Amino acid sequence: MRLILLGPPGAGKGTQAQILVERHGIPQLSTGDMLRAAVKAETEVGMRAKAVMDAGELVSDAIVNAIVAERIDQPDCANGFILDGYPRTLAQADAVEDMLAERGLKLDAVIELLVDDKALVGRIVKRAQEAQSAGQPVRKDDNPEVFEERLREYYKKTAPLTGYYYAKGRLHTVDGMASISDVTGRIEEVLRSI
Repeated sequence: MRLILLGPPGAGKGTQAQILVERHGIPQLSTGDMLRAAVKAETEVGMRAKAVMDAGELVSDAIVNAIVAERIDQPDCANGFILDGYPRTLAQADAVEDMLAERGLKLDAVIELLVDDKALVGRIVKRAQEAQSAGQPVRKDDNPEVFEERLREYYKKTAPLTGYYYAKGRLHTVDGMASISDVTGRIEEVLRSI
């Protein structure tokens, strides 16, 4: 089972990905985690990424795509994986299609969590307050101004993926404003239908 979770920041993708990992035994692939692991393992592509990051620049699509391709070849991805936070652009979506096709694989589903933007801001404010009350560090992006900028970036670059995957017949939408367990139940319904 190869899945992509789509939705704006704060939609609950990470929470649902963790539940899917536990239920289905497939890994959640986060580009940030993959970049750090490739750098730590000192792979060829990891060293290219390190040089770019050390120079204070953004890692290119070519490097991110190579890291994802390297990661999906690992044994724990043999039965599938969940892409979380990738692809972020149409060019990356094309790259995913190509890398899977090269391996004789395809995406099984793209699940978009539909949410209300104003409610998302409330969610991140609440998350920041809960972290602060628990004496935990508050994520730097749990700030309404930073969050709204991330939301604008999402709509500008990532939201077009909805139409891309709809046209391919892979897009399934789920009400991300429901309770965590209801969202999980709806995702499981989608998975059973594919």
